[in-house]
Formats: sequence, C-alpha cells, structure tokens
Amino acid sequence: MKGKLLGLILLSLLAATPVLAESGGGSYTPGASGLTLPSLSLSFANSQKPGDMVSVLRIIMMLTVLSLAPAILIMMTSFTRIVVVLSFLRQALGTQQMPPNQLIVGLSLFLSFFVMAPTWKAISSNAVEPYLAEKIDQKMAYERAEAPLREFMFSQTREKDLELFLSLSKEAKPNTREEVPTYVLVPAFVISELKTAFQIGFMLYLPFIVLDMIVASVLMAMGMMMLPPVVISLPFKLLLFVLVDGWELVVGSLVKSFG
Repeated sequence: MKGKLLGLILLSLLAATPVLAESGGGSYTPGASGLTLPSLSLSFANSQKPGDMVSVLRIIMMLTVLSLAPAILIMMTSFTRIVVVLSFLRQALGTQQMPPNQLIVGLSLFLSFFVMAPTWKAISSNAVEPYLAEKIDQKMAYERAEAPLREFMFSQTREKDLELFLSLSKEAKPNTREEVPTYVLVPAFVISELKTAFQIGFMLYLPFIVLDMIVASVLMAMGMMMLPPVVISLPFKLLLFVLVDGWELVVGSLVKSFG
C-alpha cells in the first residue's frame, strides 16, 4: 500500500512538471499544455425516481462512515493502550506538558502502525488487493478485512469483559468466536485495553513515588518544609529514567505486551 501511495505521488509530480516548466518560462495560456482537470458538481433537484433517493442516502451514509473511520480504527487497534500508558508515564515523571500531547499522540500512532503491521498486511493481501483486482465483491472484501481485526481484538480481550457485554446485549451465548457480533467485541476489547493500560501505569508510578517519598523525607529532616519536594525530585526522576534507559524499557514492554 505504501508503494502504491508513493507511486501516485510521483505520478502527480510528473504530471505537474510540464505546467511548472511552462509557467516558469513566461506567460501561461490556459489549456496550452493540454492538461485537463476533472470537475465535480453537486446539485439538488426534484426527482420522481425512488432509486435517486437511495443513491443520495448511500452517499450520505458513506461520507458519515468515512468521517468516523479514524475514531473507529483507533478504538479497534493498539492505539488505546499505548497512548494511555505514555500519558501515565508523563504524569509519573511530573514533567507537566513534556513531552507535548502532539508528540505522545504521534508516537502512539507510529507504535500502533508497528504493532498492527501483520494485521494490515493480512487485510491488504486477503481483502484490498483482490477487491482492487475485481476478484471479489465488496461484501467478501469486508468480511475478509474484518477477520484479521477480530482475531487481533480477540487475542487482547479478556473473557470476563466479553461475557459482560454479551450479557448486556442479551444475545444468546455463542458457541464459537465467529458467532460473537463485532459490536459486542469492540467495547469489550476497549475495556480490556484500558485495564491493561492502568495496570502498566501503576507499575510505572511505583519507582517515582518511592523517589518522591525519599526526597520529601530528606527535606523534612533538613527543616526545609517550605520547599516543594517536586522541585528537587524532578531532576532525580529524569536522571533515573535516563540511566535505566526508560524509553527502551517502556516501549519494549508495550510492544511485547501485544505478543
């Protein structure tokens, strides 16, 4: 998919090269380069055909799904656990807004791409490429694309959380995983991810809390009760985190937790 995207970008640049060359050499006459651009027009008119209304409703539904697609994909991937753990790490360090939110979200996205790479490859080879080659229809492509995502979510979802949402949905108890509806699996997966992230966050807090307590005890023994312990403990937290190579430990543990 990355290769196709880069290929489209290169083709766009090559197509724009003649126009740029002509505009740099002098006056530009519209249409002289022979390059035609497609136009798009939307209009609303009265129609007596029910099929026209169905087409409009399909377009509206498609645009709605596309607008919600990023949020849907985020909730169905490893992004939730990673971003929560990194947020806990920043709070445990006490560095306020460092690293900034944009950096945490960006790192979480790329780590999610790394963790989900086998799933994306399976979706691309089993669903996207056959569909683009017109070997399968849209329904079959959707089913094939859904299967790797469901397999990933099942591997990270606790049975207790899955049973909770099955009971809340009042669905009959399924005999196999294939019988579990996706709308039941997704919230169970999210709840499981949040619990795992909170457990990892608790383990991250422990060494920094101990360091805060030691610094506070030393300051009280010295009679410096007016000095906030956070001011003194923050440099030691950063030093400890750097000495143990904290980023490697945290990121490595996060990635291995999805194994």
